[in-house]
Formats: sequence, C-alpha cells, structure tokens
Amino acid sequence: MLFTTHWMTSIFPNYRGDAQETISIDEITTDSRKKVNHSLFIPIIGDKFDGHKFLEQAIKHGAVATLWSVERDLPEFLPKDFPIFMVEDTVVALQKLANAYRHEINPIVIGITGSNGKTSTKDLVSTVLKSTYRTHFTQGNLNNHLGVPRTILSMGRETEVLVLEMGMNHFGEIELLSNIAEPDYAVITNIGESHIEHLGSREGIAKAKLEIVSGLKDNGRLILDGDERLLQDVQEREKVITCGFQPHNDVTIKNAEVRENQTKFNLDEYTYTIPLLGSHQAQNASYAITLGKLMKIDPETIKESLHNLKMTSMRFEMIIGKNDVSIINDAYNASPTSMKAAIEVIKQMDEYQEKIVILGDIFELGTHSEALHRSVADVIDEQISAILTVGNDSKFISDAAKEKNKQIVSKHYHTKESLIDDLKSYLKKDTLLLFKASRGMEFESIIKEIK
Repeated sequence: MLFTTHWMTSIFPNYRGDAQETISIDEITTDSRKKVNHSLFIPIIGDKFDGHKFLEQAIKHGAVATLWSVERDLPEFLPKDFPIFMVEDTVVALQKLANAYRHEINPIVIGITGSNGKTSTKDLVSTVLKSTYRTHFTQGNLNNHLGVPRTILSMGRETEVLVLEMGMNHFGEIELLSNIAEPDYAVITNIGESHIEHLGSREGIAKAKLEIVSGLKDNGRLILDGDERLLQDVQEREKVITCGFQPHNDVTIKNAEVRENQTKFNLDEYTYTIPLLGSHQAQNASYAITLGKLMKIDPETIKESLHNLKMTSMRFEMIIGKNDVSIINDAYNASPTSMKAAIEVIKQMDEYQEKIVILGDIFELGTHSEALHRSVADVIDEQISAILTVGNDSKFISDAAKEKNKQIVSKHYHTKESLIDDLKSYLKKDTLLLFKASRGMEFESIIKEIK
C-alpha cells in the first residue's frame, strides 16, 4: 500500500463518495488500458485525448478511486460510493500529490539534471546507494512534469533514498520538478547544447539547469561539473561540491584510462574501475562516489558497486554483431557534446583495426544546427576509418569531416536502407561500429539488421 483515500482527503478536501473510508491505494495509473491493483486513476488531458473519457475502463482494470477535473461532468455509471477527488487541474493535482507523498515517506532525495549523462549518472548513483540503503530511482525516461511525480508515487513506503532524473526543454521546467521533489542533494552533470533551440545559448541552458536549486533543502548540497566555465560563479556558493579533472576541484579525477570494456581512474587515494567507456563516464562516476561518501557508505562498498554496475540500455552498450563485428549502441540520445565524447572514447580503443562512426541527426538545435553539427567533425581524425551519416542535418558532419581530412571515408545517406547496404562491407572481426543519434532517429532499427 502507498496510502489510503482517507489520507488523500487532507490534500484534496473537495471529494465525493466514500473517500473518508480507509481504502488502500497500491499504485498510481494514468493509463486506463493497464491492468492494475487498487489504483488511483489520474485522467490526463492532452492535445488529442482526454483521460476522463476512459474512467469506466480504468475501473474495470482495477482503479478504486480517481482525481477528476471540476470542469468535467461526472459520468452517470459511477456508483455513489466511488471515491472521487475534485480538482482544478489533474496534472497539477498529480504533482501536489507527489509532493505530499514525498513528505509522507521523507526519504533522502537526490535530483540529477544536466545536458548529457543524466541517465548514466542516475544509474551510477543508484547502484552505489542501493548497496546500503533501500533505494528507489527513475525508470526509463520518466523525467518530466508527469514522469517525476509518477516516479515519486511509485516508491514503496520503506524507501530510504529516492534518486530522480530531471529533464527539461524550456525554462521553468527544472524549477517545477525541484519544487515537487525538494531534493536534499542536487547534481548538475554538465552543460551542453541540448534544447538550445528553446533556450537560446549555452548560457541559457546553464541558467535552466541551475533551477534545480529552487527546491533544494536549506542545508542541501549541490554537486556539479567544476570544469564548466558557465558554472564558475555558482562554485563560490556555500555547500557546493565541484567534481572534475582540473586541480582546483574539490573532487579531482586523475589518470583516467580507457581499457577494453572499462574505464579506470583515481579519485582521492582510491582507484576505481567502471564497466563504461570514456573519461566523461569517470566524471559521472565521481558524482556517485561523492554522494556515497556524503552518505557514509564504506569506500570499498562504493568500489565494488561501481565495478558491478548494470546500465540502462542503448547507452554505450557493447554488442557483438554479424561476423563478430563489435558494435557500440549509444543511440538513446545525442547532443554535439555527447557525440564528440563518444568519438573520443573509441579513438582510445586501440584493439580495433578499423573504427567506423555512424551518426544521425541531432534534434532541437534550431538555428544553431549547421554550426553545431559541423563542430562534431572537430574530433574526427585519422584514427577514424570512416564517418557515415544518415538523415538531414547530419550531412553537415560528414561534409565537415571530408573538408578537414580527405583521407577519411566520409559519406552521407538519405535513407537507413542505403546505409545498411553499405554497412555490410564493414561487418568483420577487429572492426568497431559506433552508432550515435537523437532518439527520434530510431537507430536501433539499423543495429537490429546487423546484430
């Protein structure tokens, strides 16, 4: 049980039916098609749908109570004793309920945002903290104004630590999420170019990410990328911990070394090994290590947890494909910064004779799209055998790579099918294929053909 309808009456005093009875709510659902057990149904109003129309289906599938917009008529089929909580806006009510439940359970809350690395950092942090605490964390991509409340409302009553990934597209969104979650610790992984179309500049992106301090507890700690110029002013504040590679940081990463299927690095007097590739992953791990230490977890336990890490799929996932070709599936999402970081990683993987980079479009770059796509070619050199792009604006990457170094094979494809045909010649042992693109490019369909 999460809570009861009786508990909800203190939050939503305008109710109908037997809400005062102690009816247990075991889960929250916004999907009437999903079979549930003793759930609270929250009807969401979208551009093309209205969840209020599906209450009867939700009840058939296990809903025992509902939130309901005061602007909607109550359906005639409803039994008079069915608990209904009347609200002005069901989304706002969902968020209000999440905040109330956060206070009811009162776990240690960690909020994580950043242009890149949010999910990897969430996985790293959760892995370290669940070694010692009963930890609940964001699943999938539930990191927006609906996903964060749903994550909060899915934690068990025994939860001691809640780890929340917080995403955004526009100003004000992280502020809202922070005020719902009220984190004890906040992490800003980095400042890249994601959503620059809506935020105007990297300075705008930094401002939006810093909204995470809006709901931060008065005695809360902010952990951030200390190498990022746009966060330098924040570093002077109290209760800020900086992590990075430069020596001025509070937590300094040293001797980061990429090896086969892992990255090794030093932090303080300890050596850590993570089953992830890239110095940027060492920095993501430094946030998890810092949190582990702040929460009094034994250093050896932290080391062991990171060594046995399990990651969310499609984030630098190594796969063996046809003819024993090695494939890195990093196609969950992309920004110019994360693309360049991925290419830098495979340049360090000396065990392969050929390294082929397959890139797709990066979305939400607006008027900056051409320049930012072209910037990816800055890290492409003779260590890369071929650069293959597919889509629309990704052509700027292969064009820039061709201008920079005519010795590197640089080709653009307008369809995935034509790319797949050409990929066949690269499917051989001792060859590494890196796939990276925005999620909407659905690169997993290409990978499926060569696995």
